[in-house]
Amino acid sequence: DTITRSLLTTGKGHASAVLSVAFSPDGAYVLTSSEHDVSGDDTAKLWDAATGAYIRTFAGHTQSVTSVAFSPDGTKVLTGAGSVDHTAKLWNAATGAEIRTFTGHTSHIFFVAFSPDGASVLTGSDDTTAKLWDIATGAILRTFTGYGPVYSGAFSPDGASVLTGHNQTVKLWNAATGAEIRTF
Repeated sequence: DTITRSLLTTGKGHASAVLSVAFSPDGAYVLTSSEHDVSGDDTAKLWDAATGAYIRTFAGHTQSVTSVAFSPDGTKVLTGAGSVDHTAKLWNAATGAEIRTFTGHTSHIFFVAFSPDGASVLTGSDDTTAKLWDIATGAILRTFTGYGPVYSGAFSPDGASVLTGHNQTVKLWNAATGAEIRTF
């Protein structure tokens, strides 16, 4: 309720629908993202969870920011965009500075996630792939190809496996080799 009041009263809120939300690992901050509309919002915003106070905007995508995530240590933010953008961006959570842009998808990015150790990120797209990226270099480490759009994904707690959600299936992958383990 505090964040809702802040969104409405500060003028810092999103101009269109909120598409994704995330808590920082310590619960002190909230990250939100916005749908593209005529206002050209295309941003993620950081808020103080206790007070609802607006802190900063992460701007740089050219379309809807469809997914957001915090790194396990809370020092970085990851955003993914849809439509013609097709990128994920890594940001410094404390300063709002863009660290890196991940390019390689050919369609909407539906989700972004950090590995448990924070060394890699996973993105899923309408292009039927999920990609595992190295944070330090921005290189694609693995590409997981499924049956249709990859709407969701997650790392196992030890980071050894990746789950991806497709149209009517879920796939379990070996994160190190890219081998498919099973389809649910």
